[in-house]
Amino acid sequence: MFKVALLTNLLLAAAALAVPTSSERHAARVARRQGKPIIRIEGAEDAKISHVQYSNNWAGAVYSEAAGTYSAVTGTFTVPTPSGSGSASAWVGIDGDSCGNAILQTGIDFNINNGQVSYDAWYEWYPDYAYDFSGISVNAGDQIKLTVTAYSTTSGIAVIENLSNGQQVQQQLTSSSALCEQDAEWIVEDFESGGSLVQLANWGTVTFTDASATTSSGSQGPGSAGEIDLVNSSGQTVSSVQISDSSVTVTYTGN
Repeated sequence: MFKVALLTNLLLAAAALAVPTSSERHAARVARRQGKPIIRIEGAEDAKISHVQYSNNWAGAVYSEAAGTYSAVTGTFTVPTPSGSGSASAWVGIDGDSCGNAILQTGIDFNINNGQVSYDAWYEWYPDYAYDFSGISVNAGDQIKLTVTAYSTTSGIAVIENLSNGQQVQQQLTSSSALCEQDAEWIVEDFESGGSLVQLANWGTVTFTDASATTSSGSQGPGSAGEIDLVNSSGQTVSSVQISDSSVTVTYTGN
């Protein structure tokens, strides 16, 4: 879930694929790791517009600061009922935007195939694989709290809490690939499988509430974070992002 591709690559994206299976999504997370250049708006007139970036698979809010800035990121959202056909994922993470060494993240996949909806909870410390959690059930309408915490640049924890049913899962992680601790993210993402983006489901709206990132100075809300909008293979923006001091709202606006 690391790569945000150049806008020019959008025109090369393949047509929509079948919704991937859980094992295919696992493989897709591994295959995605190919670097993440970002297109920025040039000549923007005001500060808010100048914060907008465009991606072919990310939408949401991102902080990119000096190394060592962020030690935790959290946010709570209501699980949507996807429509159409395809997949999307909501996650929080440390690094992966301006830092490419590693990324610590956790989230929920939502998928719809022939009208059947499914969800997967997962965690990842890139460049290791992403792994699905067991022991937690996720349904539409559930309140899910996502948290990643870096104890150091090489150790941390990913936690998912289902506030609706009381279930909680967590995974302690260590890695020889050190975090920079310079990026904090609240993201809804498209999937990639077999080198191409799969069909993007209509995720409706995902709002990360009680969103914050931890710094040495305390808790920081997303109010000043940069915005990332998702652009499809036709060059059309398909997301709308609203950022406040404590929330990030990511709305699907159509292919």
